[in-house]
Amino acid sequence: MEFRSRDLSDRPQVLKIRNLKVGLSGRPDAAPVLDGIDIDIRAGETHCLVGESGSGKSVTSLAVMGLLPKDALEVTGGIIDLEGFEITAASHAQMRDLRARRIAMIFQEPMTALNPVLRVGEQIEEVLNMHTDLSAAEAKARTLDIMEQVHLPDVQRIYQAFPHQLSGGQRQRIMIAMALVLDPDLLIADEPTTALDVTTQLQILKLIEEMQERHGTAVLFITHDMGVVAEIADTVSVMQKGRIVERAPIRELLTAPREDYTRKLLTAVPNLAPRPARAMPADTPVLDVARLEMTYGGGGWFRPSEGVRAARDVTFAIRPGRTLGIVGESGSGKSTVARCIMRLIDPTGGEVRVAGTEISRLSRSRLRPHRKHLQIVFQDPYRSLNPRWTVARSLCEGPINFGTPRAEAMARAAELMELVDLPRDALDRYPHQFSGGQRQRIAIARAVAMKPDLLVADEAVSALDVSVQAQVLDLLDDVQARFGIAMLFITHDLRVAAQICDEVVVMQKGEVVEQGAAADVLSRPRHEYTRSLIEAAPGRHWDFANFRALEGAPRHQGATA
Repeated sequence: MEFRSRDLSDRPQVLKIRNLKVGLSGRPDAAPVLDGIDIDIRAGETHCLVGESGSGKSVTSLAVMGLLPKDALEVTGGIIDLEGFEITAASHAQMRDLRARRIAMIFQEPMTALNPVLRVGEQIEEVLNMHTDLSAAEAKARTLDIMEQVHLPDVQRIYQAFPHQLSGGQRQRIMIAMALVLDPDLLIADEPTTALDVTTQLQILKLIEEMQERHGTAVLFITHDMGVVAEIADTVSVMQKGRIVERAPIRELLTAPREDYTRKLLTAVPNLAPRPARAMPADTPVLDVARLEMTYGGGGWFRPSEGVRAARDVTFAIRPGRTLGIVGESGSGKSTVARCIMRLIDPTGGEVRVAGTEISRLSRSRLRPHRKHLQIVFQDPYRSLNPRWTVARSLCEGPINFGTPRAEAMARAAELMELVDLPRDALDRYPHQFSGGQRQRIAIARAVAMKPDLLVADEAVSALDVSVQAQVLDLLDDVQARFGIAMLFITHDLRVAAQICDEVVVMQKGEVVEQGAAADVLSRPRHEYTRSLIEAAPGRHWDFANFRALEGAPRHQGATA
């Protein structure tokens, strides 16, 4: 994506926010959630609102949309002006008419924003039916046209599809089509690419830019990733604890940040420089995978088929204290390999040796004693931690099941809380009382409690803010150094793999297309697919830690305010 250099000073102002304050409903004495927010966005401008979770970014977007949760949050001061229309004073009926027609929003997770029981074509048409007088034929024609504009393949088929039948990138394109079908003046994109792999993310960013240029839409783009900001922004506002602490054109922000918090966000962005090489230990591999195969479906009396080969001929080994990363897009087979190794699913071929034992064909009862040797950390700790259990129970369950006395397990749990930089007295709390990063620390502590030989981290940091992501990566590195654990790290982001992996395996459509030392794969990629993943990494042209563009980077001046 080429960086933009544009003068937008003569464009009309679309959004003006002045001294916006949002507080807790019915609690005037409580600290404000938003405290004096000012934002200006002109037609055709992309303004990025960045900050960590809890900084107030999404609350700002919901206030602009008039969607603050009733009886929970309310606007207590300031104005939100959309081309002369005062949103904070609007009635419910006025806001309903305003949404989609003049202001629209793309949410982070389209699977929760889309209706699972309606075909996606019907959901786009519903917007047209609510806000226009188009006939059924005209509405369908307009729907198919906007679907083509967002580059969906075979629009007639996808028009009839349900959300679960589409990929993550296709669902996000449907969300963009719904948002832009009425050609709104302002588009709010709330973390629309966070859950996507890097190549799909790049496609969505390009698509938003293309649709913006075609329609002249003002864009308020919310994200925590400065790498994404470097790709798309004209101007930037940095939020912290409900306040905007810095605002500037993009190049000024990247090269001369004024605030320590802004510098912290920039330096936390992972880069593609691989970690320093570590000596290869002479120990026997903790994990030895040979010719692993996994085929879904196939066979049957009435619908015989070869099935879907999600993994084929996958071979690698990990020694103690080493980290091997498997990288690739969604659907590449990397998580399937991880689940086969953990025996969450049964591989259809090949061998998996953990601590010298071949486990791929063991029955469930014979596998149980070997479970303690391998543990997994999932992407979403809020779903992997039992919400009804205290942290203490989550940390103690595994060791107690394998014979550790309760008192000893509790003492070990307290030690692990300190190891992951959480207070011991937090053992009696529940998962919902922690932030996302803290929950992931608890998930890591739970895995380490079993003293495993192998730790599998399946997209363990992809849903976290980049600053929290850096902390969790440091924690995993520290845990590995302390206990000599071998680690299998699954990720779609080569920037993250570079920070923690000694070796890298690149998968595409179930096959290994490249593997080797991280420094070799990332610095001298041989396969075209690996090169495409590297080129898709957001912010790859910037040295964020030193606030400068890398040699050969495209020029990027940003907008003139």
